[in-house]
Amino acid sequence: MTPEQGLWFAETFGKLVANAEQAVLGKTHVVRLAVTCLLSEGHLLLEDAPGTGKTSLARALAQTVQGKQSRIQFTPDLLPSDVTGVTVYEQGTGRFEFHHGPVFANVVLADEINRASPKTQSALLEVMEESRVTVDGVSHDVGNPFMVIATQNPIEQAGTYRLPEAQLDRFLMKTSLGYPDHQSTVRILAGAGTRAHSVILEPVITTKAVSGMAELAAQVHTDAAILEYVARLTQETRQAPEVRLGASVRGSLALVRAAKTWAASQGRHYVVPDDVKDLAGPVLAHRFVLDPEAEFSGTTALDVLGRIVADVAPPQERRPA
Repeated sequence: MTPEQGLWFAETFGKLVANAEQAVLGKTHVVRLAVTCLLSEGHLLLEDAPGTGKTSLARALAQTVQGKQSRIQFTPDLLPSDVTGVTVYEQGTGRFEFHHGPVFANVVLADEINRASPKTQSALLEVMEESRVTVDGVSHDVGNPFMVIATQNPIEQAGTYRLPEAQLDRFLMKTSLGYPDHQSTVRILAGAGTRAHSVILEPVITTKAVSGMAELAAQVHTDAAILEYVARLTQETRQAPEVRLGASVRGSLALVRAAKTWAASQGRHYVVPDDVKDLAGPVLAHRFVLDPEAEFSGTTALDVLGRIVADVAPPQERRPA
C-alpha cells in the first residue's frame, strides 16, 4: 500500500463509519471495530443485552456497502438446513435444485446464536471459515464480501448452548455495544416516531469496492518486530496461570490481519505497536478458556490480557531485514 492509497483508505473508512453510525448513535468505536472486521474479512460476535442496537448495526453495515442482509433467529428447534439451505426435488423439471438459505448474504445476523443446538451452530463453521457451504456433496459459494454478526444474551442462560471453543475461535472479534450515553439516548428518543427497520441508509461504496479495500488492507506493511510482538503476546496467554487454554495461532493471524486494517483506517501503510494494543482485547480475549478457580474469583479474560499487554514490552525500533 502506498501513502496515497492509505489516505484514500482512511477517508473511505471514515465515510463508512459515519454512515453506519446514523443507525447506531454514540457507538463510534464499536462501529469502527465492525467496519474493521468487515474489511479484514472476519466475523463479529456481540455479547449484549436485548435492545442495544445489534440488529440495527448489521442492517446499517449491509446498507452502507450496498449489500444484502439477512437475519436468522436461532432457536432450539432450528435445523442446519434452515441456515445453509436445502436440496429439493422439483417435479416440473425432474431435477434436484438447491434452495439457498439465509446464510447467502453479505451481512448475516445470527441472533442469539447460543440458543440453537450445537449441531445447528456447527452449520456455520464451514461457511465462516471458507465462505461456502456444502449440501449433498455440492459446494456453494456465499459470495464476497461475507460477514457474520452473531449475538448472544449474557443475562439469560436457561435453554442455551454455550458456543464451543472451535466456533468462538472463528470470530475475528468479540465486543459489545452497551447502552448509549445520555446525549445519544436523548437523540434516539427524539426520533421515537421512526421505526428502526424503516431507516434506509444510502450506500457509500459497492460490495466490489469492499473486496478491493480488503485486498488493499492486506498489503499494509507489518515489520518483523511487530510480528514478534504479536507472537510474544499470544505465547504469554498460554502461559498465564489463570488461563487453561490460551490464544491459538489463528488468533495471532487474526490480530495481525485486523491490525493491518486498523492501521490503514488511520491513513498509515504500516502497522505500529499501538494498533496491536488497541485490538488485542476484541481479537484475543474471547479465545481464552480461564481456569475455573480464576473464573470463580471474578477474573475475566480482559483482566488477564490487560496485564499481559502491560507486561510485554512493545518493540521500540524496526528489525533489520
